Order: sequence, then structure tokens, then C-alpha cells
Amino acid sequence: MLNINGVSVFYDGLCALQSVQLQVKEGEFVAVVGPNGAGKTTLFKAISGVVPVSAGSVHYQGTDLTATEPHLRASLGIAHVPEGRQVFPSLSVLENLQMGAQTRQAKAAWKQTEQFIYTLFPRLAERSKQAAGTLSGGEQQMVAIGRGLASLPRLLMLDEPSMGLAPAVADQIFECIQRIHKAQGISVLLVEQRVAEALESCDRGYVLESGRMVMSGTHGELMQDSRIKKAYLGL
Repeated sequence: MLNINGVSVFYDGLCALQSVQLQVKEGEFVAVVGPNGAGKTTLFKAISGVVPVSAGSVHYQGTDLTATEPHLRASLGIAHVPEGRQVFPSLSVLENLQMGAQTRQAKAAWKQTEQFIYTLFPRLAERSKQAAGTLSGGEQQMVAIGRGLASLPRLLMLDEPSMGLAPAVADQIFECIQRIHKAQGISVLLVEQRVAEALESCDRGYVLESGRMVMSGTHGELMQDSRIKKAYLGL
């Protein structure tokens, strides 16, 4: 589904990503973990077209994304839930969710999608008329994920969904992500600093450090790797 081949990204002459290789198959849950500043968010921005790719290629369902305008990528079935949630604070919860349903297909399916979002996040149904900026951090993350789902994605990219959340709330968000993956069959690409939770959820994972992919493997392989245990799991 998604093939990233030898991608490099430079900011003002500095290398943020170097020769990154990554693949997400149809219906797969893939996690990218690593320390702060490793380049995880830059990787997502390269896929979404927010930053230009200096070298390499990004293909989604056979389409060359580097030759596709950023605003057209959502219509291909890619939803990017950004770091920091980035809700529209003055708009209501419902209005924020509807902002995700902009394609013809998404608009036609909105009623069914809305029901799924509210089933997944009952709190949003209770607060549908409330301004999103007045919600808690966890509730705003629910809005951001719901807005991504409103576009009917085939690939859902989640950038640090647990950032700034209390552990119990972050656990709830991870449970909902797993439900989305299983119930909808959506491919999930997750970037996350909470390594244990991310690797526990995924089918396969990658470790990104200083802009380079230093390790990859299945869920079982990474959870049993001595380097992962020592550096990231505290074991």
C-alpha cells in the first residue's frame, strides 16, 4: 500500500531523514518509534507533502506521492492526524469532525461515519455542540482522530497521539486506535514515543534514530530484541 524507498529530507542543509525505507501493507498496523528529534514527524510530513523529499520515492497504491499535490493526497485515502491535535478551537466538535468529510464519497457516507465516531468516542456525542478549544487534551485528541476518520481513509497516520495526555487517557486512545484498525480494517501508521504501547499494538515496527531507520521487525521480534528492551522498555 505505502512504499517509502530511500527517502531523505534536508532542512536548511541539515539532514532530518536519510535513506529511509518503510512499507505498510493493506490492513496492516505499523509503528515507528524512537526518541524525540529522531525525525518521526518529518517522516509524516514527507508523506503528506508538507516538506519536500530531497531524495528517494514515496508511493501509495502505485501513485507517486512526490509528484502529487499535497491537497490531493487526502482524496487518495490518506488521513494525517497531526502532532498536537490541531483542532479548530472556535468551531464545535461536530463542525471539526465535518471538516474531515470533504470529498464526495466522505460527504455521502457522513451519517454512517458520524455514528461510528460517536460509538467509538461517546464523549464527543455528548459534547458535539461544544467549542473544541474548551475540551480537555484527551477529548481534543478524540476529535482529531474522528476528523481523520471522517475522510474515509484507507491509511490512517497518527503522529504522537499520546503526547501530553495522562497515562490513563493515553491508554484509552491506544485502545480506540486498535478498535479502529480491527473494526474498519484500516491500515494504520503510528508514530509514537511510548514505545511499549506502540509495539504492543503493531503488526510490524521500525526504530528511527537520528533520521535513520536502525531496526525493523515484527511485533514479536522487536519486543524480544535485547537492544529494544534495554534502550526503550527499561528491561
